[in-house]
Amino acid sequence: MMKRRLNYLFIPLVIFICLALSNQPLSEKLQRTIERDYAYLDTFYTDLHQNPELSLFEKETSKKLASALRDIGFEVTENFGGYGVVGVLENGEGPTILYRTDMDALPMSEKTNLPYASTKKVENANGDLVDAMHSCGHDMHMAVWLGTARALKELSSDWKGRVVFIGQQAEEIGRGARMLLEAGLYEKFGVPDYGIALHCSPSILAGRVGYGKGNTMANVESVDITIKGQGAHGASPHKSIDPVVLASLIVMDLQTIVSRNIDPIDPAVLTVGSIQGGTKHNIIPDEVKLQLTLRSYSEKTRLQLVEGIKRVCNGQAMAAGLPEAMYPEVKVSKGYTPANYNDPALVDKMIASSTNAIGKENVVESMPLMVGEDFSRYGKTKEDVPTVLLWLGTVTPERVAEFEAKGADLPGLHSPFYYPNKEKSIKTGVTVMTSAIIDLIEGDKQ
Repeated sequence: MMKRRLNYLFIPLVIFICLALSNQPLSEKLQRTIERDYAYLDTFYTDLHQNPELSLFEKETSKKLASALRDIGFEVTENFGGYGVVGVLENGEGPTILYRTDMDALPMSEKTNLPYASTKKVENANGDLVDAMHSCGHDMHMAVWLGTARALKELSSDWKGRVVFIGQQAEEIGRGARMLLEAGLYEKFGVPDYGIALHCSPSILAGRVGYGKGNTMANVESVDITIKGQGAHGASPHKSIDPVVLASLIVMDLQTIVSRNIDPIDPAVLTVGSIQGGTKHNIIPDEVKLQLTLRSYSEKTRLQLVEGIKRVCNGQAMAAGLPEAMYPEVKVSKGYTPANYNDPALVDKMIASSTNAIGKENVVESMPLMVGEDFSRYGKTKEDVPTVLLWLGTVTPERVAEFEAKGADLPGLHSPFYYPNKEKSIKTGVTVMTSAIIDLIEGDKQ
């Protein structure tokens, strides 16, 4: 009799506890999920950091992402448009959110002195053995992406909709997004209602995120110039048409394109990153090569830069006395990376979500930069998907103070000394991205 009476008391208590847990705020459930999951994500991040792969060589990285998504319950397609990974999680009727991470590392030697620093050497496209490291934070992007996927599955009772998680190759060379889209990403997996992604910031404090509206990153275009001339002995310059001198004049004249041809309120950058020519002190060569990077926001300015380069090259060649057949050869890269545009209405929704998730003081405005990101392509197709790329803070106050004390700048992206703070960056990223996806899905139903 006593046992039966206890059962009568126990059953309502269990029901009460279950109801109490189910009625807890989503933010509390999310934080408990992240705390439980952090050790796993830390291990996953460290493995990625120590095993970087270069653009178009992300074979093992893509396998790791695909396997991790399958373990969660995503339907996964591998080797899509290269080493691309596409995972789909169906969770009832509702909007579709696309969330992209990039996977590739850079060919450089890590100098962070971290206990988990990369010492990896890998083959590049030329078959050469080179150092590699995640100096742009793509390992952090992947860890947050996976943590978000795991949290969404854990919290599946709190949202109804569909998410498409993309692991993208070759961001560093501006080809990966185009490869996925040309392989039929939207045709095969559907057109998302929104597309989101994040990128590590080397200057925003860990625990914070940054947002900008409109153009936040630039068009990125590469130009190769081959300058021809007439070689001669260094002691007989009068018998030459010196391409070294001609290249020097062209480099200096190129600086006037931005300063004198582009509207001062329209951002533009023209940088000569490489000049190569000659073999010996006393030989005037017959050829010099230049490599340029161009940055802009508007299509008009992008075209002005290219046309200005051609005009300068031809003008200087004419002045040097070269025949037209020997004018400099100007090759513009195919498939430039377009400027990233953050949809203002979507930014407002993301800011509101982030403010609720991590506090108003941790959501900051970020200014436009002239770096490039091919995530921009997902919002520039005929489907016109609203997209936002936000900045994830990764630097600690102690590290800021350390470099300020030395009178030095913080290591930036693509620096061999750059690294994100692991724990705070991962936890903040998963909090913000999970909250944003759920808020976007549920908010669009209202």
